[in-house]
Amino acid sequence: MARFCICVSVLKRSGPHGSGCRALSARPQPRRGGSPSSPRLCSPCPRGTMASSEEDGSGNGSVEEKENGKKRSLGALARAWLIFYNIAMTAGWLVLGIAMARFYIQRGTHRGLFRSVQKILKFFQTFALLEVVHCAVGIVHTSVLVTGVQVSSRIFMVWFIAHSIKQIQNEESVILFLVVWTVTEITRYSFYTFNLLNHLPYFIKWARYNFFIILYPAGVAGELLTIYAALPYVKKTGMYSLRLPNKYNVSFDYYYFLIIVIVAVLYLFKPKFYFL
Repeated sequence: MARFCICVSVLKRSGPHGSGCRALSARPQPRRGGSPSSPRLCSPCPRGTMASSEEDGSGNGSVEEKENGKKRSLGALARAWLIFYNIAMTAGWLVLGIAMARFYIQRGTHRGLFRSVQKILKFFQTFALLEVVHCAVGIVHTSVLVTGVQVSSRIFMVWFIAHSIKQIQNEESVILFLVVWTVTEITRYSFYTFNLLNHLPYFIKWARYNFFIILYPAGVAGELLTIYAALPYVKKTGMYSLRLPNKYNVSFDYYYFLIIVIVAVLYLFKPKFYFL
């Protein structure tokens, strides 16, 4: 007897029983010399044996929706963290600026100013290392190398120049780059904060793209003059230098390193200055 089963896959998205299939035997053929066989049901097809294209599409869609949901939640978390970070940094540099202004108003001199604000300066400038992490993990789409150079140059000035060489802390050039950094960072972090909140005041935007014309060369001048003022003390003390002979058989002179830094900054700054 020739018999066959026809399986029909029925997809019920919202039904209580899910998908399934029913098999019916074809019209029976009479046997030779016998009565026709009685119809009977085939065994049920397992779920998903003949999944329709619609079912496949809905499965892929649910996976994509889950992935998109994870991305949205991660994006919301990253956005919330960046808003908090930029608000904190804006407040930190604002506190530093107020402390500097109060010191000068009360004392009438810049001498001792760096010493009075150095703890706040060191904390928030070192905290800026997180910006390199932001770039590395991808929540901020900026070059890790460029951000790393910018942040590390600031940390170098704070810890390896101004902090390490106390004889230069009262130099006018130190106050110059401190004032420039403070105005720059208050403007920059407030710009990022308002931009993330989708409410950017015109003045903040204008200041962000116009203050640098004056602040950039002034900041570079303050940093270079501070390094130049540190050279005699570095040469006299030999600080951070490694002389031969030593077990590592390596020599390093911090004095000549600072000279190279000055020359390199002047070389890199020159085309930018002409551009401005």
